Amino acid sequence: MPVHIRLRRMGARKRPFYRIVAADSRRARDGRFLEILGTYNPIAKPAEVKVFEERVTRWLDDGAIPSDTVSSLLTQIGFTAKYHKAKRGEETADVALKTTITERRKKTRKMKKAAVATPTEAPGAKTVQTEAGQPGQAENPV
Repeated sequence: MPVHIRLRRMGARKRPFYRIVAADSRRARDGRFLEILGTYNPIAKPAEVKVFEERVTRWLDDGAIPSDTVSSLLTQIGFTAKYHKAKRGEETADVALKTTITERRKKTRKMKKAAVATPTEAPGAKTVQTEAGQPGQAENPV
């Protein structure tokens, strides 16, 4: 039975709240799970992450695979660094986990349009005049 550490969506419509759970990979996203390992609240600003360290450590030692999102969350709060230090036998008492994370700014339509309208030139690329008199990119910048 392959076990994955992943998010289970809870909360009301348009107000997501997630539990970090250990679940059989064949189960549905919000289906049966084996154990609750923490919570993630993206609605709070800054987003809150709470992890039960001992439980997550035990599941990772037993071979559970974290999803991409969960491993990103664990890295951002500092759990991954602490876990690897413990695996190497180093002292981890000085490493404290963060409880909040800052999220990236979402790109708006205006930001996306501006990026497409004004493509950035590669550094070191020379512009040359084309036959029509229009400035263009050199094919082989040297």
